Amino acid sequence: MDRSKIKRRLAKDKLMLWGICLLAALTAVPLLAILGEVLLRGYHQLSWAFFTEPTPTAYKAMKAIEAGEPIPGGIANGIVGTMIMLGMAVIVAVPLGILCGAFLAENSKNRFAQFVSYLTDLLQGTPSIIIGIITYIWVVVPMKGYSAIAGSVALCIMMVPLIVRSTEETLKILPASLKEAGLALGGNKARVMMRVQLPAAFGGIFTGILLAVSRVIGETAPLMFTALGCSLIRFSVDKPISAVPLLIWEFFNDPNLQELIWGASLFLLLFVLALNLTAKYLAKKWNQ
Repeated sequence: MDRSKIKRRLAKDKLMLWGICLLAALTAVPLLAILGEVLLRGYHQLSWAFFTEPTPTAYKAMKAIEAGEPIPGGIANGIVGTMIMLGMAVIVAVPLGILCGAFLAENSKNRFAQFVSYLTDLLQGTPSIIIGIITYIWVVVPMKGYSAIAGSVALCIMMVPLIVRSTEETLKILPASLKEAGLALGGNKARVMMRVQLPAAFGGIFTGILLAVSRVIGETAPLMFTALGCSLIRFSVDKPISAVPLLIWEFFNDPNLQELIWGASLFLLLFVLALNLTAKYLAKKWNQ
């Protein structure tokens, strides 16, 4: 091969590399623009009162605006409600998703497993508002009221398929020798799965759980049909309860409270970022 052809190939490789870098940079621009806008508009609202006091009434906010004072109150009711519903959803969705994912990974050729896999894909692609309506029919109507339980059920339904898929794919990429070694030592399939394969796949599974939490923490539509919202800090799971996404929607619809949108949005972004950094750190420590 002569030198001219080699030079042309090297030039094409460099051109392709620069093209990929340019496309990657263009992809990052909208994300950085959103983060910058939320940060610049919301950082000055973050304070101890913002995280510990409930949402103010429209009247109090209007009086503060007229007096040229900062809007009193915060999003404590939304933070408490989000944590309660998210906690209940995680308690159910994580073990259910891991067990289902392990079953699909071990029985990929089984017809029933293939049917479950199809349903998982279908559920994962279902719009969140449809899940909210279904949960309203299944939980809110029988309970005769909105509640944190109904909201957590909706979030749980949305989390399960993500955890199932991440668990299944992580287990499939494990070396076959890992399972064979466990079976050779006398362990049955269930014991090898629980004691060998799942611990080895912890990093991927934990990342999937994190993605599932990040996916549902900002959902508004299903909570509008299930949790409804509340202006008080409430710990009762059988009563209507607030959530940060619901507060953002309420702030948007009330001209007197629109200024609080940016602080609440920044809290959600920082919370998701903290989850991602924690998950990466734990996964790295676990795999050492």
